[in-house]
Amino acid sequence: MTDIFFLLTPRYLALDFVGPAEALRMAIDEGAPFRLHVAGPEPECVSSLGLTSRIDPLPDALADGSLVILCGTVDEDADYATPAAARLIVWLRQHITPEVSLATVCSGALLAGMAGLLDGRACTTHHSITAKLAALAPRARVLDNRVFVEDGHIATSAGITTGMDLALALIERHAGPDMAARVARRMVLYSRRAGDDPQLSPWLAFRNHLHPAVHRAQDLIARDPAQRWAVEALAERVHLSPRHLTRLFREQAGVGIVEYQQRLRVAVVRQLLQQGVAVERAAEGAGFASARDMRRVWHKFESVNPGQLA
Repeated sequence: MTDIFFLLTPRYLALDFVGPAEALRMAIDEGAPFRLHVAGPEPECVSSLGLTSRIDPLPDALADGSLVILCGTVDEDADYATPAAARLIVWLRQHITPEVSLATVCSGALLAGMAGLLDGRACTTHHSITAKLAALAPRARVLDNRVFVEDGHIATSAGITTGMDLALALIERHAGPDMAARVARRMVLYSRRAGDDPQLSPWLAFRNHLHPAVHRAQDLIARDPAQRWAVEALAERVHLSPRHLTRLFREQAGVGIVEYQQRLRVAVVRQLLQQGVAVERAAEGAGFASARDMRRVWHKFESVNPGQLA
């Protein structure tokens, strides 16, 4: 069982909290072994919408494997200069260890930065305050134009709706990719995941960028991975030249168009094999010319033989 603590400060952004919290609640409905808690440095907390909630005090201790989530606020300059925020920063320094995961939404990254938790780590936040985060945490590597960034046991997101993208990443990390996919479908949520972790689901990976044309190209491939997408056909659909799309795709997604499609096809093969489909038919169903062609691609990304899943 994973205990998940949303820590709120006065004037927290409502969507930074309820978006990820609903995703995690739905994961619980789907069977994820999570327990949700809402706590903070003050017993009553008013949201950006003026809603007042009674919340639990900051916990005295955290079990190994717990997850702490910090939400953004209306005015980080004023709201994080309060005694309540100061108490939370001290608590973070004392309780966030390598055995406890930390995630931040929007300006919540500033709290983590003020607590010294981002030193030596890659991180991100809302585009309007990346410079502020870099100033507060000069030893951190602050990345622009990222939906979210994971570095060890700490994850940071750009905020607002990207908190839900981050929630999917956390669900996948703690409860598996199938659970994350089920929650994404239930939320009718556009799924984006970071691309630098080889263990991430290919359906949700390589989407941690903000370029609309590349996302449209990824959408086209993901809707029908078995189709033989020529770069020229993709480029025409997203209104770019083939050369420009090829460059942008690798630059923004961190992977080439061919490899992206190969990863999705391998994922289709894996799903079919797990459903009991024979290797040859699974290969054909994923768009490979033969099982032999499929195996050549399969071994680029998988450590087991496809026959072991059949």
